[in-house]
Amino acid sequence: MFTLFVGIIYAVLLGIGIGAKVTAVLALAGIFYVAILLPALAVTVRRLHDTGRAGWWIFFGIVPIAGPITLLVFQCSDSQPGENKYGPNPKEAALVNA
Repeated sequence: MFTLFVGIIYAVLLGIGIGAKVTAVLALAGIFYVAILLPALAVTVRRLHDTGRAGWWIFFGIVPIAGPITLLVFQCSDSQPGENKYGPNPKEAALVNA
């Protein structure tokens, strides 16, 4: 959900900036991108941990073509069932606490 909302906000800012040809809005989109960079990295690492992979896999995204595709597949895959070395499965923890 985080990535969806960030993508929507970024797309709207870019669309308004490009459509209106206003450099201030494009600058705002750039500032938003920089501001959201650290939380986005944290969410990506958390998602990798949910799938049972180390957060260091994020650096695999540097590899041209194969890296981003592999990270996308990892992030779209289901969480590892049960508890792993990074903690409990968030889906199962939500069911237990309900």
